This record gives sequence, structure tokens and C-alpha cells, in this order.
Amino acid sequence: MQSRVVSHENWLKSRLELLAAEKEFTRQRDALTRRRMAMPWERVEKSYQFEGPNGVLSLADLFDGRSQLIVYHFMFGPDWEEGCKSCSFWADNFNGILIHLNHRDVTFIAVSRAPLAKINAYKMRMSWSFPWVSSHGSDFNFDYHVSFTPEQIAEGKAYYNYGVRPNDVSDEQGISVFCKNESGDVFHTYSCYGRGIDMVNGAYQFLDLVLKGRNEDSFKFSMEWVRRHDQY
Repeated sequence: MQSRVVSHENWLKSRLELLAAEKEFTRQRDALTRRRMAMPWERVEKSYQFEGPNGVLSLADLFDGRSQLIVYHFMFGPDWEEGCKSCSFWADNFNGILIHLNHRDVTFIAVSRAPLAKINAYKMRMSWSFPWVSSHGSDFNFDYHVSFTPEQIAEGKAYYNYGVRPNDVSDEQGISVFCKNESGDVFHTYSCYGRGIDMVNGAYQFLDLVLKGRNEDSFKFSMEWVRRHDQY
């Protein structure tokens, strides 16, 4: 952690130089956001069914009366006993934001292939309040490339993050965005995976501010250190 110790004047000079680079990055990020907003849409042709606390729901139902929907693909396979610890790290950032999203015409929901009973038990254990439904028995997770068949895993040909790659797990994480027009038609507008979902993890953004940063270089994989918040 040791670094140069300088006078305030020299520290301020370095900070202003970094600030210029940060402002340029912010402008680039804003430009990427505009490109993301301008992406073409694809119509969702297939009917999907989900199970929620009050019964069966369609994809259109998940919008809950709003025109924009964000789906967090939470890694929780049908045969798993608990949700992914890395997704749980992300999910700790979700509580408390929903009312703000709702007031910008956005509904947020998590979707997993695990049966609803398992989802509800894990949600209660982790003290989360955000909506979370099951896509068990649906093609939804497969069609949005966050779930993989045993054959795909065995062949090392799982399509994830817009490329074919080996994968040793049945489910991965991601975010998909949808919109619904006044006629009730649903469209897929955006999806991101892997490091693409970093932007919604507030804890990582804070770690990026401190001297040690994420401090993950010595691990076998970057998130090896992460535990569910009741297991530290």
C-alpha cells in the first residue's frame, strides 16, 4: 500500500490530472449510454411462464403496469440448495432501489430456474425484499443464454456473453432489459453478462475508490473471496 508522500500542492496537481481523465471517462460512459439507448429492439415472439407468489405470470405480467423491465438472471439452478454466492453479492445491492426505479417507469425483478419454494426460502434467509420469480420448466433462461444443457457443458460449447466457450455450470448471471408498447407487445432491448454487470454492484464501485481496490489478483478467480453475507 505504500506510495509517495507529497505536499498538498503536489497531491492536488496529481488529483486534477486524474480528474481530467475521470471527466473524459464520464463523457465516454455517457456516449455509451446513448448508444445503448439507441439499440434496435427485437420482438419477443415466444410465450414464457413464470411462477410468482400469486401464481403464474407471463413476461408481459412481470412489467407490473410499467413500460420498462429489468431482469436480473440470478444463478440458482433447479437442483441447487442455495443461490450463487456471487449473485448474492450483487443482490445485496438491490433492496431499497425499487421505489426509485418504479418512479422512472421501470420494474426490476430477479429470475431463476429454481422452484419458487427454494427461491422463497433463500430470499427469506438473506432478508431480501425485491421481487423474484421462478422460470422453472420454461425456456426463458436458455433463450437469454444464462442456462445451459448438460450436452452443451459436456461439449464445451455453451453460448455465453456473445461467444461460445467452455462452461462447467448449468446457470450463469446476467441482466436483460425489455420494453412494452401501448399495444402490449414486448421487445428485448439489451442484455449484458460477465463484467458487463459490474456497473450495478455498488460494493465494487466503492472498492474501486480505495488504495487496495478489489485486491483480487492473488485468487484463483476474481470473486473467490466473496461469501454470502451470513457466511463471513
